[in-house]
Amino acid sequence: MKRRQASKFYPHFNQEERPVIDYFTGLFNQLIFKHESILTDFLDPAKRDILRTIVGSDAFIQEYGGYPDAEKKRVFLSEEWVNLRPEDYQIQPYEIDYPQKFIQINHSAVLGTLANSGIDTDTFGDIITDGNGKWQFFAKKELADFFEEQIDRIGRAQVKLKLITFKEVLVPEDDSVEKTEIVASMRIDAVLSGISKQSRGQIQKMISSQLVKLNWHDVTDSNIMVKENDVLSLRHFGRILIEDVSATRKGKYKVVLKLWQTKKRN
Repeated sequence: MKRRQASKFYPHFNQEERPVIDYFTGLFNQLIFKHESILTDFLDPAKRDILRTIVGSDAFIQEYGGYPDAEKKRVFLSEEWVNLRPEDYQIQPYEIDYPQKFIQINHSAVLGTLANSGIDTDTFGDIITDGNGKWQFFAKKELADFFEEQIDRIGRAQVKLKLITFKEVLVPEDDSVEKTEIVASMRIDAVLSGISKQSRGQIQKMISSQLVKLNWHDVTDSNIMVKENDVLSLRHFGRILIEDVSATRKGKYKVVLKLWQTKKRN
């Protein structure tokens, strides 16, 4: 089989994603020419999309993030199929031990602490909660000592990280709400305007400021058409899954969606 050139440019992606494309092309070359299997850092859906496009059908891709439906996952690339177990992805789940009776922590506080601890955000995965005060997150097992030694405070709370097994990972809270909106057009600016109740002009400015994502990729064009199963993100508002679209008698569109609204910090 003739292999595609790994250095090929992929016009499907924005120019801003070129560094990611170059990095993944390098990994792909390592796999193909050195015959070395690769375990990546935690990748969000957009980065996994880029990686799948580069690899195509020339290698096997397996992924895991520590629990079902994880957003960020580590990816295993190999030339031959390998039967992997969860442990093979070198992921360490942590539970955050803190005085829940006296203080609360939230997703933003946990993310801020991890992101500002001096490590890359790709070294840790999802942050999850049961909605009742219990918080867990996933990190590269190779950095277990770092996390245990460096993370002792989140916000105003003094914390201790507890190593747990995959069997102890909680079922994450789903705080989404089902909504139905009528929109004038399936253009991304019109859809977000109808859902967020902001003007199309405001949404267009947010798109220009790169505050909008479609399927985890940055959007710079207000004319993009949205369809079923697309995921939209609007900074400071929330994330939207388009579940169903149907036309109305008046020429508009009925959109059934799931909304994960951004929570305001206290």
